[in-house]
Amino acid sequence: MSEKSTRRNFLQKIGATTLVSAATPLASLAAAHKAEERMLFYERKISSADKIRVGVIGYGVQGHIDLNTALKVPGVELAGICDLYTGRIQNALETHGKDLFVTRNYKDLLDRSDIDAVIIATTDIWHYQMILDALAKGKHVYVEKPMVYKIGQGKAVIDAQNKSGKVLMVGSQRVSSIGYAKAKELLAAGEIGNLNMVNAVYDRQSSIGAWEYTIPKDASPETLDWETFIEATNKLAYDPKKFFWWRAFKEVGTGVAGDLFIHLLSGTHFITNSLGPESIYSTGQLSYWKDGRNLPDVMSGVMQYPDSPEHPSFQMTLQVNFVSGTGGQHALKFVGSEGVIDIQGNNLKVTHSIMPEAPGFGGYDSVFTFSEKLQKEMQAEYDAKWTEAQKRRPEKEDIVFKVPQGYSDHLDHFTNFFDAVRTGGKVVEDATFGFRAAAPSLSCNESYLQKKIIHWDPVKMKLKS
Repeated sequence: MSEKSTRRNFLQKIGATTLVSAATPLASLAAAHKAEERMLFYERKISSADKIRVGVIGYGVQGHIDLNTALKVPGVELAGICDLYTGRIQNALETHGKDLFVTRNYKDLLDRSDIDAVIIATTDIWHYQMILDALAKGKHVYVEKPMVYKIGQGKAVIDAQNKSGKVLMVGSQRVSSIGYAKAKELLAAGEIGNLNMVNAVYDRQSSIGAWEYTIPKDASPETLDWETFIEATNKLAYDPKKFFWWRAFKEVGTGVAGDLFIHLLSGTHFITNSLGPESIYSTGQLSYWKDGRNLPDVMSGVMQYPDSPEHPSFQMTLQVNFVSGTGGQHALKFVGSEGVIDIQGNNLKVTHSIMPEAPGFGGYDSVFTFSEKLQKEMQAEYDAKWTEAQKRRPEKEDIVFKVPQGYSDHLDHFTNFFDAVRTGGKVVEDATFGFRAAAPSLSCNESYLQKKIIHWDPVKMKLKS
């Protein structure tokens, strides 16, 4: 947005779609400040020195989406694309011009001096090595979640980022949402009292949602470079499903935990400032999509977060159902002692339920089982001690926050990434944050496969024996 009037109009829309109590004026909204800062930054003309040239490694579904969003940020240009399937190489040339640099070898992109940053949107099993190679070549990195395929890879990535001095951003875009920023603000302000429970759900009900993507009819070991694809594995036999539906197979992907649990965890950690849980348990089943996959299509997890300087202890439940009769839903619910923050997508609603000051007495209680004389005596004593106001539940207005129509947290996430590349600033989801979300997610798979509780040290970021 380049016009000041457009910026003002956008901020007005935030206000028009936001209902808050009188104690929380629009001027104090973190979301409004965030939007203002981003827009002011991009009101200035982007010079040639400010341009950022990117390469894309992995030009599948998410690679396409990531690139399309990245190119909406002023001053970002495409410099090359790498993919192992020839059909996607052809698609890249058809979409971005026949002169675009394309390759099957990601190291060819890293060797180019005209590429400043790379987007890694490949199979999970390749993230670790590609991150290390890209940082070693002096490239800034935007990597899809989960940041790593194995928990043991996390520390090396954090060390590599710190040593390189380059920006690394993990792609869980909801942590850049102005809706999540508002939830963070409300929770910190004590709007729902003390947090004690988080209920997180990410359900789907479609074949595409369950990763049964269309496999091209020309797929073969030659057209999709199978040998390179399996270099990071135990040399799997050719199977196009493992290439195009890779999330469903533990040999190359991390299933619902690495794809969707991690979104729920990233958002929760951002809103609560949490370093992570200390115990993790999950269970799952294969209910409907019996297509050869070896990871569940229905999965649930329970995590216990310890009392910490960042937040009180709370329990988190996670759920993914790929054949949900709801038609699909994505919700985060923060339950506190005085209310609930219910996040649907980027929008949220706060409802309150505050206990009265006076303790309960009568109704569904043991009082009616006492003698009539004792009932009357105790009722009189209760009424003498507590006023009618103290007996009633305090009332508080609901809060509704809706992002403006057309708002994109994905674009905000990439904007944050490229801001940091230009200014040397920090990103909202660096390697440490990314690992603190990835490790509990990957632990859910370990818990499911080993049928045991996983114990995690969220401060030291390592598994407990």
